[in-house]
Amino acid sequence: MTFAVVHISDPHFGAEADLSHIHAVEDLVPDLDPRAIVVSGDLTQRARHGEFQAARAFVRELERSAPVMVIPGNHDVQWWWRPYLPIGGGAKYVKYGTYFGPNLAPTLRFPEAVIASVLTSHGLAWGSLTPRPRDMAVKGHLAGAEIRRAARVLRETDPATVRILVVHHNVLPGAISGRTGLARWRQAERRIAGAGADVLLYGHDHQEVATTLLGGTVVSGAGTLSMRSRGGRPAVFNRVVVEDDAIHVEFHSWDLDRQLFRRTEVNTFPRMVRARNRPAATAPVR
Repeated sequence: MTFAVVHISDPHFGAEADLSHIHAVEDLVPDLDPRAIVVSGDLTQRARHGEFQAARAFVRELERSAPVMVIPGNHDVQWWWRPYLPIGGGAKYVKYGTYFGPNLAPTLRFPEAVIASVLTSHGLAWGSLTPRPRDMAVKGHLAGAEIRRAARVLRETDPATVRILVVHHNVLPGAISGRTGLARWRQAERRIAGAGADVLLYGHDHQEVATTLLGGTVVSGAGTLSMRSRGGRPAVFNRVVVEDDAIHVEFHSWDLDRQLFRRTEVNTFPRMVRARNRPAATAPVR
């Protein structure tokens, strides 16, 4: 069994987008033979209609190769419409929903895999507040009810099924930024570790990542397709390949001279299927 996912994040359609990156991805993705494509948020820069229209056209092109899952990032949320209010929060996502539908945390199901997602992009909200003013409307948070819902989706599948979880914000601190995307990130890591996913996909930090969480969940952190890559690094998207006993996270980096993406690194991890299915192997989701 082999299940391949192309993982893209943070194209930031608008002033920060790099159309050469976008066109190169559109050309390359069919050759990568994905069963699914995930775009893990920040499709836009300012949540404007024109930006969403460009992002929708990009997703439509990707859909020619495989089913596409899209979730909102913090840049896609019109948080200024309902800051802090406990009711009417859906107004923040009206424009996003116009182009990508009302489901903010969709699920993709395949005979051999399930891809579940969790909404972490809430804009200016109580759950995301931290002591740092610069984090206002940028930080996300992982609500307990949301991760419990996603965990049920993952656990209702056959034990051999590939289980993938998608969030927008980086759970672990970035190697360059030193920052996490989520408030109370250690709690979020524990919750995700207990959800039973083989792989966690996220973006937000604009730097590629391949590592593991507590309990062995493999992390694919995609870089950005925009001009906002950290540390002057090239744009990067990922390809994740899940096999019976191993998970491979490939980095596809922008080659400025050749004006194309090429595979530059492959990171391989054991797939912890048997350990995951033993009752004592995973922490409960709280």
